[in-house]
Amino acid sequence: MKRSLILTLGGVVLAGCLISRATRRTWSFAGKIVLITGGSRGLGLVLARQLCAEGARVALLARDPDELARARAELAERGGEVLTISCDLLEREQIETAVQKVVAHFGGLDVIINNAGIIEVGPVEHMQRADFERAMNLHFWAPFDLIMTALPHLRQRGGGRVVNIASIGGRMAVPHLAPYCASKFALVGLSDALRAELARDRIHVTTVTPGLMRTGSEGNAKFKGDHDSELTWFFLSTALPFSSVSAERAAAQIISASRRGLPSLTIPLTARAALIGHALFPNIAGNVMKVINRVVLPSPVGPEGDAARSGHELRQ
Repeated sequence: MKRSLILTLGGVVLAGCLISRATRRTWSFAGKIVLITGGSRGLGLVLARQLCAEGARVALLARDPDELARARAELAERGGEVLTISCDLLEREQIETAVQKVVAHFGGLDVIINNAGIIEVGPVEHMQRADFERAMNLHFWAPFDLIMTALPHLRQRGGGRVVNIASIGGRMAVPHLAPYCASKFALVGLSDALRAELARDRIHVTTVTPGLMRTGSEGNAKFKGDHDSELTWFFLSTALPFSSVSAERAAAQIISASRRGLPSLTIPLTARAALIGHALFPNIAGNVMKVINRVVLPSPVGPEGDAARSGHELRQ
């Protein structure tokens, strides 16, 4: 009985390896229809550039029409076939309408990349329930609604790719990022849970958990508490070359992982090391976070710290 079980498991593993290798050889983004949320700037725009260079047809979703227009002009100048849709991802009806527009324009849908996100930085004492709800709505419910709306179209195409851009903060919590981490943990759970079930439809789900990325996100991030000090530590952490990764390099690795149908991608190497250390020594890691919060990060302030201010505002 035991030998039979071992042989069965071995066969399953071997079949999985063969399927994975075959997928890596044959799957291409050329001609594929790719929908990217948060595609008008930052990592989303870099992903769009690289996918267009591979011959993909790209749909960008974002709220700001002006940013979308600039992104479309840039990609079109490079020869990209691009559709831009102004969409508030906090509204499920707008997500459903956006998917319908993409399918009507391109004739189908092959890949969705859930990239849109917000970052709110500051002590938990200055965070309200609304901050957590907003993060959950954008990082969990919006990807959920987009995936569920897109699934019939992916199945109709005979399979496809789903890429969920989470964060290392979705696998190990970081102080002063409570709403962000809680919502990214939810996205990681959703992404990992869907992977096995969607595989039967040849839909490969890749969970991306990047560490710090140099995308200029500190300008759009919101800060609470001691605003200037919170901006300073956040900016310095994203600017360190040995602990962060450029958006261009991150995008290339994300596209490669999606092409190969990899279940998970963690970048850069320092983020992988941090996750391994956290998994092997959770108590030590937890105590280190306590020390960082007490010694390194700014303390809460008075009621004035409850107001959220963007990085762009604080730099003026």
